Order: sequence, then C-alpha cells, then structure tokens
Amino acid sequence: MPWWPRRPHDPRSGRRMHDIDLILTLTGGLAAALVLGTITHRLRLSPIVGYILAGVVVGPATPGFEADRSLAEQLAEIGVILLMFGVGLHFHFKELLAVRRVAVPGALVQSGVATLLGAMVGRVLGWDWLTAIIFGGALSVASTVVLVRVLSDNNELQTRAGHIAVGWLVVEDLLTVIALVMLPVVAGPAATTPAGVAAAIAVAVAKMALLVVLTVVVGGRVVPWLMERIAATRSRELFTLSSLVVPLGIAVGASQLFGVSMALGAFLAGMVVGRSEFGLRAASEALPMRDAFAVLFFVSVGMLLDPIAALRSPLALGLALLVVLVAKPAAALAIIFTLGYPRRVAFPVAIALAQIGEFSFILAALGTQLGVMHGDAVNTLVATAIVSITLNPLLVRAGAGVERWLVRRLPAGDVAAGEPAADATDSSQRAIVVGYGPVGQTVTELLLDNGIEPTVIELNLDTVRRLEVFDVKAIYGDATRPEVLVEAGVAQAAYLLITSGMGALDEEIIRRAKELNPAIHVLARTRFIHQLAKLRQAGAADVFAAEGEVALAFTVRILERLGATGEQIDRERRRVEALFREG
Repeated sequence: MPWWPRRPHDPRSGRRMHDIDLILTLTGGLAAALVLGTITHRLRLSPIVGYILAGVVVGPATPGFEADRSLAEQLAEIGVILLMFGVGLHFHFKELLAVRRVAVPGALVQSGVATLLGAMVGRVLGWDWLTAIIFGGALSVASTVVLVRVLSDNNELQTRAGHIAVGWLVVEDLLTVIALVMLPVVAGPAATTPAGVAAAIAVAVAKMALLVVLTVVVGGRVVPWLMERIAATRSRELFTLSSLVVPLGIAVGASQLFGVSMALGAFLAGMVVGRSEFGLRAASEALPMRDAFAVLFFVSVGMLLDPIAALRSPLALGLALLVVLVAKPAAALAIIFTLGYPRRVAFPVAIALAQIGEFSFILAALGTQLGVMHGDAVNTLVATAIVSITLNPLLVRAGAGVERWLVRRLPAGDVAAGEPAADATDSSQRAIVVGYGPVGQTVTELLLDNGIEPTVIELNLDTVRRLEVFDVKAIYGDATRPEVLVEAGVAQAAYLLITSGMGALDEEIIRRAKELNPAIHVLARTRFIHQLAKLRQAGAADVFAAEGEVALAFTVRILERLGATGEQIDRERRRVEALFREG
C-alpha cells in the first residue's frame, strides 16, 4: 500500500496516483543517480556505474524506496532515441575511412568472435539459441561513452590509437543498428519457418531502404530548411525545441509508418542533421536533455539487476566476463598485430574495448520486449556491464604500464610505426575569436594579417557562411557549450578572444575553455568596469572595459590639449590603467 493519501471515490485519483508515481520515479531515480554518479566520478570510474547502481538502489531487488519500473522504462525510451540521435550526429564517414584498413575488419572479426563465444556461453547455461545469440551480440559491442572518457583521461583520444578505437566503435554501432532492425523480424510471429524468416527479412529490408531514401533525400532538404528558418528567429529556446522534435518526430514516424525500430529513425535523423550546418549546434543544444534521459535509461537498466541472483550464478557472470575482459581484447590484439600496427596502437585500442555499455542494454531491452531475453540473461548482462565498466579505466592504466615495460625490454623498432605525423600547425599560431561584430571582425583581420590562424565562433548563420566563402574557419554554435569549443580546437589554441561583451555568458565561456586548456591565454571585452574582476576571476588574463577605454581616451586627449609632455601622458595612462585593473 503506497504511503501517499488518495480518495478512492474520486474518479481523478487514478490520474493523481500516476502523476505522483511519475514525480517520485523521476526524483528518486535522478537523486540516486546524482549521489552515486558523483561518488563513482570521484573514484575516477565512469559515472555510468553510479547510474546503474542507482537503479539497483531504487529497484525492486533492494529494500527502501521503490521506483515505478514501467514508468522508468517509458522515460528511458526517450533516452534511447536521444542516444541514437547523438550517435547519428557524430557519425562521419570520413573518420571511418581514415582508419578503415584496421577498424572495419577489426570490428567485424572481433564482433563475430565475441558474439559466437557469448552464444556458446548462453548454450552452456542452458538458454535457447536466439537468447544466446542476442546475449553474445550484447557482449560484443563496447560503450562509446566509456571508451571516449577513458581515452580522454589517458590523453589517448587524439592519438592514432584513439582514432582507430573511435572508428572501430563506429563499425560496431552500425552492426548494432542492423541488429536492432533485424531482431524484430527474426523474433517476430512470421519467423516460424525458414521461408517466413526470409520473406520477413525481405520486407524489412525494403521498408528500411525506403525509409533511408526518404530520410536522407527528402529529410536532407526539409530538415535543414526548417532548422534554418528556426535559427533565423535567433531564439535559443525554439532551436533547442527543434533539436528535440526532429529526432523524436522521425523516430516515431519510422516506427509507425515503416514498422522499424525508433532507434533506427533517431539514428537517421542524427545523420541528416549532422550533415547540415546545424549539426554541431543541434548536438550542443540537445545534449542536456539527452544526458538527463540517458541517465534515466541507465537507471532503468539497473532496476533490472537482482544482486542476489547474480551472486547465485557465478558461473554465468564469470564466463561473460571472460568474453568481455579476455576474449575481446585478445581478438583485437591479434587483428591489429596481424595488420602490422605497433604495440603503442594495439594495447590502448584492445583494452579500451574490454567493456560493454549502452548499446548492449538497448539490444537486450529490445530482446526483452520481444520476449526472447529472459531475466537470467539480462541480469548477467547488467552485472557484466557494471564489473567491466568499473575495471576498464584500471585496465587501461595497467595496460599502459605493461606497454612501457615491453618497450624497455623488447626491440623498439615498431614503436613509432604507424603513428601519425605531428601536427604541422604550431599551436602558438592558433586563436579562437568568439563573436564577429565590429570588434571581432577587426581582430580577425589583424590575426590573419599577422599569420595567426583564427577560428570564429558565431551564432549568426549568414556570418558563418560569409566567412567560409573567404576561407576563414567559422563554426556555427554557442561558445558556452564545451562541444563547440572542442570543435573550434580550444585544446590546441594559444589564444581565446571574447569580443561579445556578454558578461555572465563570457564568464562561462572562459571557465569552459580553461577546463579544456588551462594554458590558453584569454582576452575578453566587457562593457562595464564592474565586470572586470569577475572575468579575471573566471580565468581571463587581459580584460578591456569599454567604459575604461573611453575614460582613458578622454584623459589622454585632455592632457594633450593642455600641453602635457609624452612622459606625463604615459604616467597618467598607467595610473588610469591601474585603476581599471583593480576593477
């Protein structure tokens, strides 16, 4: 019996109960995720571990508060759609093509090996073939979120190994998307005979092909046209809303009209938007909502775990961990070495792939909806994910130590092989200019005249297009978003020039930039003297106030008219500038 009051005779009591359940599920799930996510982050583990454990805490397997699992799963559906939209936004064929020699065969072979071994584990445990194969497929795909975080923490993301690992995951993601499309067909009611399966697959492929054509061809024109009109309003709220409506709309349309998974529709929506000029801004604007619903998705996954049942089945957990922590990296190492890549590439890539995450859960959730994934398989999968995600950062750091040990004791002739050439552009010759008003335009021209490469961040789409015509790198997006600063190359830049004079927003930009590149030299403009201290506190090295510059110009002109000497003028200029520095 729930503790909250209700009136049985009130016909609205059912609706009120549902609303209270929803609020409690949201509040309890997110609060537990915040606490446990913070703890795991401080332990230098992935916050995903904390989110899943939060689901265990608010789930039915533990005492105390129990969230509504059905409501959590419904909210998690939105998280899946936004996660797949994000994957589509960041899917770039050029990144895959750059490492196709190793990423494509490597991902295909490793996924096949892991799926086969996972299926064999399922059969050993007495599961039917379809459940075992889905279980194996879920063990084969690593978490993009975890991999990027681990590589970033170990300064490997921008290396050759990091590029290969990301390209490898792109192929794994594509394989999972295909599996999400095919699974309802294979497990559907028509899949009773080989002929029925073949016919169902043919129909599904035809529907998927039609959906892809309509989304890419028609959506590729309609969606950018719509988003351009919304961007022209200069309303951030409307643009954020469009960044949510597009993936949700296409996902629902794909499901209702073509009978395919909403995950595929969201992925295609992300590809369409990502190919347009609005991809980066859409990604940054939709990120907060995506993250919030993704947290609920991981919480809902944790609610499926029964810790006691997992401890009662050590064989299942042990065999699954062997596949993820031993077989997958071993297969990756063998493939990378076979293709002639050095140890410095092979070790980081192989170990970073030794975990499973969000795509594994999405595949298992679909299998559960179709009635082909039972509780034992899901329980084992969730427990395997928690352990592998927890151990992965530790394994990566240990692997780096092993690699250094090997370099000292074995011939080092292959250490530099396959490594990318150093970036020819000196970071001291790079600058980021935020805002392209009169001040930004003048600064950009001066930088170009003096051989410094500027990148302009601007929210006016016409300005961005005009700059690109003149071969000036320009990014359409909000500089307060870390993704936009990363795309602008803040980690490699020597200077950040903030010309907008937007006060509190500029403070946020400075803090974000300093987090990404503590050494960057920030020059900021502000309208008022009282904002000088706040901008300096945020991390700006040089701040120029319009009020102060006008006052200084007045002082100099008055002294000149009074016949003051150059030394007197310089002394008064220094005195006035000192007053400005004190804020």
